[in-house]
Amino acid sequence: MLPISTQARFFLYSEAVDMRKSFDGLQGIINNSLKMNPLSGDVFIFINRRRNRLKLLVWDRSGFWLLYKRLEQGRFQYIVNSDDRRIELSYDSLIMLLEGIDLYSIKRQKRYKKPA
Repeated sequence: MLPISTQARFFLYSEAVDMRKSFDGLQGIINNSLKMNPLSGDVFIFINRRRNRLKLLVWDRSGFWLLYKRLEQGRFQYIVNSDDRRIELSYDSLIMLLEGIDLYSIKRQKRYKKPA
């Protein structure tokens, strides 16, 4: 069973990442650049410079999952905030990113959101 749920938090690392990095290299980015805990259960998203490859790193109770997607055509589109290395995404935004939907052109309708 995949460890990704709608209740998780999703963080996109906004700088290009060398896709040769695996578990330890990506953990180093999370610890050193994002100043976050890779064991938190949050989902961390990394994209390469050409934006045609994406990795998700997430901790479940017994180990790390590394999910990797390579596009055969096209690029991943995402919104880059100024000078922010981490961009928090909603579950819906992650799915749209993975499905190739341009996040720049999305117009969301107002919906109820349960207070934290």
